Amino acid sequence: MFWKWCFRLLIVFLGLWLLLTVGSRLGAEIFWFQEVGYLQVFLLRIVTQGALWVMVAGVSVTYLLGNLVIAQRLKYVQSLKIEQVRSEEAELSSELKDFLSPQYPRRDEIRTPDTRSFKPLRLHWLLPLALALSLLVGLMLGHYGQIASSYWYYPLNKASLPLPLLLRPETIWQLGKQIISQVWYFSLVGGVAIAILIYPQLFAAIAIIFSVGFGWMLSQHWAKVLQYFHPTPFNNTEPLFGRDISFYIFSLPVGELLEFWLMGLFLYGFLAVTLTYLLSADSLSRGIFPGFSPQQQRHLCGMGGLLMLVVALSYWLSRYELVYSSRGVSYGASYTDVTAQLPAYTVLFVLAVAIAIYLLWRTFFWRSKSKYRRLVFYGLGIYLVMVVAAGYVLPTAVQYLVVEPNELQREQPYIQRTIALTRQAFDLEAINARTFNPQGRLTEADIKENALTIRNIRLWDERPLLETNRQLQQIRPYYRFPDADVDRYTLEPDVTTRRPTAQKPPALEQKPVEATERRQVLISARELDYSAVPQQAQTWVNRNLIYTHGFGFTLSPVNTVGPGGLPEYFVKDISGDRNALSTSSEGIRDSVPIGQPRIYYGEITNTYVMTGTKVKELDYPSGSENVYNKYDGRGGIKIGSAWRRWLFATYLKDWQMILTQDFLPETKVLFRRNINQRIRAIAPFLKFDSDPYLVAADANFDKNNQDFPTNQSYLYWMIDAYTTSDRYPYSDTNGDNINYIRNSVKVVIDAYHGTVNFYIADPNDPIIATWSAIFPNLFKPLSAMPVSLRSHIRYPVDFFKIQCERLMIYHMTDAQVFYNQEDQWQIPNEIYGGEARPVEPYYLITSLPTVPFVGTASRREEFILLLPYTPRQRTNLIAWLAARSDGQNYGKLLLYVFPKERLVYGPEQIEARINQDPVISQQISLWNRQGSRAIQGNLLVIPIEQSLLYVEPIYLEATQNSLPTLVRVVVAYENRIVMAQTLEQALQAIFKPEVTPAPAIIRPVEEAAPPS
Repeated sequence: MFWKWCFRLLIVFLGLWLLLTVGSRLGAEIFWFQEVGYLQVFLLRIVTQGALWVMVAGVSVTYLLGNLVIAQRLKYVQSLKIEQVRSEEAELSSELKDFLSPQYPRRDEIRTPDTRSFKPLRLHWLLPLALALSLLVGLMLGHYGQIASSYWYYPLNKASLPLPLLLRPETIWQLGKQIISQVWYFSLVGGVAIAILIYPQLFAAIAIIFSVGFGWMLSQHWAKVLQYFHPTPFNNTEPLFGRDISFYIFSLPVGELLEFWLMGLFLYGFLAVTLTYLLSADSLSRGIFPGFSPQQQRHLCGMGGLLMLVVALSYWLSRYELVYSSRGVSYGASYTDVTAQLPAYTVLFVLAVAIAIYLLWRTFFWRSKSKYRRLVFYGLGIYLVMVVAAGYVLPTAVQYLVVEPNELQREQPYIQRTIALTRQAFDLEAINARTFNPQGRLTEADIKENALTIRNIRLWDERPLLETNRQLQQIRPYYRFPDADVDRYTLEPDVTTRRPTAQKPPALEQKPVEATERRQVLISARELDYSAVPQQAQTWVNRNLIYTHGFGFTLSPVNTVGPGGLPEYFVKDISGDRNALSTSSEGIRDSVPIGQPRIYYGEITNTYVMTGTKVKELDYPSGSENVYNKYDGRGGIKIGSAWRRWLFATYLKDWQMILTQDFLPETKVLFRRNINQRIRAIAPFLKFDSDPYLVAADANFDKNNQDFPTNQSYLYWMIDAYTTSDRYPYSDTNGDNINYIRNSVKVVIDAYHGTVNFYIADPNDPIIATWSAIFPNLFKPLSAMPVSLRSHIRYPVDFFKIQCERLMIYHMTDAQVFYNQEDQWQIPNEIYGGEARPVEPYYLITSLPTVPFVGTASRREEFILLLPYTPRQRTNLIAWLAARSDGQNYGKLLLYVFPKERLVYGPEQIEARINQDPVISQQISLWNRQGSRAIQGNLLVIPIEQSLLYVEPIYLEATQNSLPTLVRVVVAYENRIVMAQTLEQALQAIFKPEVTPAPAIIRPVEEAAPPS
């Protein structure tokens, strides 16, 4: 009695704990989504997930437990002693004795039992059959358990869950091999199988586990279900079945989810009921099973018919999945798939439907003694033979005997399909390709004409600038610069912003100074890193009430050098007065809005904080004192009342919130302050860029924009978001298993208020149109973004990298060239910090050759993203891809292809020439001594007019307490290489060799012959 009461109390406490956990989480999430203004998004998601879970789990548990109850009623009782069983037991006992005697008869002398209305199964058939079926149950538990585990630990930075591995014959074969190769897996499956044979009562418990598991796993695919009910046509069909692409993106995944669920449900139900019958009447201990009764046969026929219907569905869906086949030389349905595999799947589908209809017909119109009863077994036998022959043997024979001897001829039309649809899926069709033949005629006059391009050549890479920021601008240990991002600002020019170096060399003639000019800059946020607070000061009050936010940012021109080779700063320090931050000039202060640059939401703000308490928040240090602040932004949820404190204390697992005396009625809690976590919680169905960047802008200049409250806070995070899929037909997947991607969304997050706004950047994308229909209040048109922010949008690097990687192969649009793989490209390597690494895409402000800027009467410089290519296993330049980011030209791609008949130096060749130069090499070797080392920065290939200029900065840093300084600039043009203290000196040495300054080193190099 005592233990019974203890057990009941434990159940009550567990129930209360579960109720509190779920209730607090649901309540806190509702408050949070209400704070950010997207409660409708959360409620629709939760309702969809809950409905899927309840429906799938309810149907599953009803079907499985209902059939198990029927099986319990129809099974033989344990004390069954029918005459046939008695005679068989006597015979078994006699055979056992004979087996132990030397006169044991041969197999052909054993007496065959009489054939009666029930077919008995003796031990040598019963035991292997029961063991095989129970092993299959264990295999299913292991398979679905692995899928559930992968969902539980699925990375948060992924856009959506992949479709689960379907339980098909090839999957069972792979799982069988996995059991043999992994001892722990074999032990698990074997243990489950033996437990089932000993304790058949486990079937009900396993049924409940399966039901709850199916409900949870399918509820994780709520996004696919919502998309299924709101499809948007692509207005483009695939060539095999002639269906619109939307069928494969929105409908086929739901069909596969249905197969995943029903196959597991009906297969486990059939196995559980069959084993329930086989293990009844103590069959294993007695060594004989009396045979299936007519009622049992009728029950199994009905369940078998449902199972065969799902098998038919599986083969029907397999027909469409051929567009993702990897059998041929290209991705998608190949010659063998179309001519052999597709007809085989169709025939197997028809046969499966026929068998299912017959089994269901027999279930409803049962006859105990039917002359067609044997047809079921013959049909199943023929079907299994055809599964092997038509599904595996025939396609393999066609591939080896028909296709491979004539592969190009057979596969050519299918290769063309792969090329066309892959280019569509990755938006490579939008690339405007043109020939670019560098003339090598760049003159001093051209340099003057392109002065803005020259003034924006990036000499400071992100890594050395961040190292310098951490040494000079962190100010306190608890501040950190997690990242530095390239952007462009329109600034009022003055002496400091025009100066290319600390020294004043003989100047080239300048164009007339304009009122403003665009400058390429590196901007870096000064965030608060609580982990850097001294350990003894890491108290609850400090963590949650005092250390609440970062302060300010640095803004550095990419091409200027201050005294001692250090970077210059347009914006820096913490001034400690009303100006908040120090600026290099009044023109910069007028051009870059600063206000009160507090950063409550950022890339490393991983703590939750309470504001509006009795404790003052640390604002920023000022000399030996600290300045304190009280948060007055929109962010946060009020927790002044007792019940809200209890709610969030339970949710955050922080009981200090209940005990503290520092809270006031207006106290608010700010959590999920990390911007990456914030946007993923709102829109988990999008894939987000890995590099958010900070923007300083007045987004509410007219004071009427309710989306952007001011409070003199002008700092915003901008993040690119993508719609992706792995279901685009014939499109070759990349390394992340993506075969469709669009940069469809721009996200803006207020660094002070925490408000989040989503803007549709690509309204032509059908997937974002679908999401916009599902969540009509989530997305805004890009035109609704303030102009001050819109001028800072840029073509994202992650998207550009994916397109560049696909273009290395899929620039070949001729099927024969593609088959021969004779024109593959690669991304070249560069030397950075003494190590070779692939060239990263880089931003430039330059004018594209032969391309006018839309919206202006004459050509002008623009902000582009660029990456060069070299031929595979060669180092000369073959092409470069540029993505435009400004105005009406945003998103346009240009591919410049160089002539194959002449040599255009690639980055690796320029690096080799730099390192082979005896004077330059000797100077670098001298720097690499006595506790310092020289770092060769990013080698930039810069198009100017009809020529290419190569620029590489060289930094010097100490091996300890690194503070990188820019010591030299290397410029290469045609057959000349110059190393000088400044970029301007190097350019003068190239284009005015007769007035070359003394510090410059000129190394003429003879034109090399192109490699053969």
